[in-house]
Amino acid sequence: MQLNYFNKPYFENGALGKISEVLETLEIKNPLVCTDPGLSSIGMTDKIRDLISNEISPTFYEETPANPTEKAVNEALELYRANDCDGVVGFGGGSSMDLAKAVALMANHDGNLLDYAVNEGGYGKITETMPMIAIPTTSGTGSEVSVGSLIIMNDGRKLILASPHLMPNAAICDPELTEGLPPVLTAGAGMDALTHCIEAILSPINDPPAEAVGIDGIEKIIKEESLVRACKDGKDKDARWNMMMASTEGAMAFSKGLGAVHSMSHAAGANQELKLHHGTLNGVILPSVLRFNHDHVGNKYSRILRAMGKNESIDLANEIEKLNERIGLPKGLAEMGVTENMIPELVAHSITDPSNFTSPKVPTEKEWEKLFLEAM
Repeated sequence: MQLNYFNKPYFENGALGKISEVLETLEIKNPLVCTDPGLSSIGMTDKIRDLISNEISPTFYEETPANPTEKAVNEALELYRANDCDGVVGFGGGSSMDLAKAVALMANHDGNLLDYAVNEGGYGKITETMPMIAIPTTSGTGSEVSVGSLIIMNDGRKLILASPHLMPNAAICDPELTEGLPPVLTAGAGMDALTHCIEAILSPINDPPAEAVGIDGIEKIIKEESLVRACKDGKDKDARWNMMMASTEGAMAFSKGLGAVHSMSHAAGANQELKLHHGTLNGVILPSVLRFNHDHVGNKYSRILRAMGKNESIDLANEIEKLNERIGLPKGLAEMGVTENMIPELVAHSITDPSNFTSPKVPTEKEWEKLFLEAM
């Protein structure tokens, strides 16, 4: 078997202080820093400005949308070229890091971004990109150590770009950057990390090291109550450290694949009017998919429950629903604005999602419809 990780993240409180060192190691003198308006408005980007040495001239793209779009990638790419940039920094949540990966790709690849989507046969077309550094400010996506990027294309589809060449050249994981994250975003991001760990374990691909990493992530999130603690007290340094590590572990684990939860959340997340948070969608959808997969995963639910510190006889889907309630997530998709008349379009999107390749059981069209109805 071939194992699919890993870059070498700097992981410690205060790690952001290494940014000039990392830029210099990668010989990046004119980085484009991709971030979002929220981080800019609260002064988070000033931390990077203050820490970057005078020999480095950064340019900032601060308009990353909640779910990154091909349009935003092209805007950032124009800024990259206009300022003779020679590398990219993704500073923020998964959206900023995913957008940065796409910019690093298109900075030295021809054609349109859509040409490189997995659905369009783009996996093998991606070669070495421009150098890219990922700096997460949330604990959920694990994009800093993953080979993927999710972008809403101009045709409205939310598609996956995937290649070992999209793995960031370096990652700076500083848990202190997450201490100001509000509870609602902490909760959504945390459920993203948990879903990554769970779906990776349930994938039928044989990769014991990835599963072991996923188990450790679940222990940190649930058994040690790090997610609940981080939601209650954003300054809990131990909880924040555990959640960022679990997020990184979740992405390491899903090197063996994801499943139907992500197929469904990608479909719902493509709606640019609702602008739904990916991790929150995962948390809300997860119980329905767990019930669907129950008879197709052997003893893996028992392993997951043990990692959670729970009795193996407990219903796993019910436990996730209780957790969602404790951390304040919506009870269903309807609370998030999804309506039943949207389901046919959501099903059509889900059917084509590459996450299905590693699902324990791929739903039929009718089963997709039922899953969305149950998640409402």
